[in-house]
Formats: sequence, structure tokens, C-alpha cells
Amino acid sequence: MKAICKLSPGPGAEYTDREVPVINKDELLLRVDHAAICESDLAIYNWTGWAPDRISTPMIFGHELCGEVVEMGQQDKGFNKGDFVSVESHIFCGLCYQCRNDQRHVCANVRMIGIDTPGGFAEYAAVPARCAWKHTDGTLKDLGAVMEPFGNAVYGVLAEDIVGKTVLISGCDPQGLFGIGIAGAGGAKNIIALDSSPYRRKLAGKAGAGHVLDPRAKDILARIKHAARSPDGVDTVIEMSGDAEAIALGLSVLRYGGRFTAFGLPSKKIELDYANDIISKGIRLYGVAGREIFRSWYKMESILKSGAVDPRPMITHTFKFKDFKKAFELVGSKEKKCGKVILTP
Repeated sequence: MKAICKLSPGPGAEYTDREVPVINKDELLLRVDHAAICESDLAIYNWTGWAPDRISTPMIFGHELCGEVVEMGQQDKGFNKGDFVSVESHIFCGLCYQCRNDQRHVCANVRMIGIDTPGGFAEYAAVPARCAWKHTDGTLKDLGAVMEPFGNAVYGVLAEDIVGKTVLISGCDPQGLFGIGIAGAGGAKNIIALDSSPYRRKLAGKAGAGHVLDPRAKDILARIKHAARSPDGVDTVIEMSGDAEAIALGLSVLRYGGRFTAFGLPSKKIELDYANDIISKGIRLYGVAGREIFRSWYKMESILKSGAVDPRPMITHTFKFKDFKKAFELVGSKEKKCGKVILTP
């Protein structure tokens, strides 16, 4: 089969021939329909941040994928050849304390498809059957690879009730853009979006943000409070960027007793005004790692099938696997002139 593979340490990857995976008795073999590029894939491609310490080469990467079941292991139940599935990238053990207490998304022994095991930037992929989400019809097939990042936004935004509240989405990467639509469907009265990219600010407006601001503006704190129509700030911050200045801004504009959802991963350790921004303000801080397995999947399927949110306009580019270099250049550009980018065999 053809695959996008990290053959050796260092920047870049190759489109090369690899053996079709031989599945274990608890795995499914998928014919990949399409896959999506995530920011973590960019770290692997550029060989930056956490990637050199985590990735063993050679490795087929890519963890946002979907496809058709073409082979099943002996232990697999509930699947048939021809089923179309999306993939939950967190391979949970099922035995640790978290797994046994309905917290599989933070499994103590978690491994990641496309990071710790071969991933979905290939014509075929082997995935544990317990990580496969079977589609009951074809209505969401074209969204199969973005259901995983859409689930990030579902979990992050809906961690608490947002009906009638002002929500700040900090960072309009694809998860942030999805989060804008989810916040609107969830009953938020006022949605404010922040991003430094003019292209993504336009997408944020299309997604349903009532106010779209550039976080680099000198008077940004005042602008946010004006948009919130409250001198106290916003009720909820959904921080998707991981940028240190954006995190500090989000904490400072959050009202006393508000909720801060932390999703974006900083590139390095950051400093917080722990006493004044967290303790004294009495905020609730939620760390979001992926999605709740599989609670978030049921929620996102219902949201998508209801038509309350349509993430399709946020999918702006599609490339063939063989043109992956163009795709990664686009996703990694400083201008960020893209939303979600899809790769197809």
C-alpha cells in the first residue's frame, strides 16, 4: 500500500510503499476513505516540540481517520465487512482506575493511533475494534475524519451548561471553529472569537461568532468586555490556541466564578498568576484531553444529525495523499489561510 511515513528523525516525511497491516485478533483492518491533518501531525512532520521525544521511526502518522471495514479479528463483535467507521485515536487499556470509572479519555496507559502505533495516512490502517465508531447510515460519511476533532469541541464547550452565557473562543483553529457552532447550538447568548489570522476570523464569522477580534489589538481587553456587554468579563473561556499570551488574556477577561476550558497545548511551560486569576476569582478550570469515550461521540452524532451544527464549511481544502507536502505547507503557514484540511488516498 501507499502511505505517508516518517522514515527517520528530522523534518519531513515520504510517500512510500509499506506493507498492508496484519491485524491482531482484537483489531479491524480499514480501507481508509479520508484522513484529516491535526496540529499534532504538524509537530511530527516538522519534528518539533514533543515529537522527537515521543515518535519512533519509521512511523505512519495521522490519527483523524475513517474508512470501510475490510477484515475483522477473531474477537471482534458487532462489526461486519463493509461497515463504515470513524476512529477514536485514544487506545484505552480498559483496566486502569480511570477506565473502570468512566474516564477512558484519560486512561493511565493510553496509547495514540498515529503517534504510538501506525496511523491513518495510508491506504489501509489497523485499529483496535474498541476504538471504532460505527456509522449507522451514510449521512455523516463525508465528516468521518473530522468527528474526532469535532468531539474535542463538543467536550470542551459543553463541559458545563452555556445557555444564556457569554462564551469566548480563544483560537480559531478547526476545533475552535467547531466550538463556535457548538456554543451557538448549546444556547450561548453571545459568542466572541479571537484569532490573529484574518482568514480564520472570516471563518469564525461564518461559523456563528457574533464578535470576531484580533487578540493583538492594544486595547483587546476593553474590546472583549465591550463585546461581552459586561465590565465583569465573559462567563466562559474556551482556550484552543495554547498560546501563553492568549491563556493569560483569557484568564484576565474571565469573570469571577467563571469557567475556563484548557484545550490548546502550549509549546513550552507557562507562568500563571495562580493566586489572582484562579483562586481569588473562584474559577473552575477544566483540562480537556480529547473526548469523553464514548459519551462525546453520542453527543456529536446527535448534534450533527440534527443539523444544529454543520462543520462542512470549516473544511476548506482537500489534497491527495501524494500531495501531502502542499497540505502540510498550508497548515503550517504563518498566514493560516485554511480551516480543516483533508487528505484522501
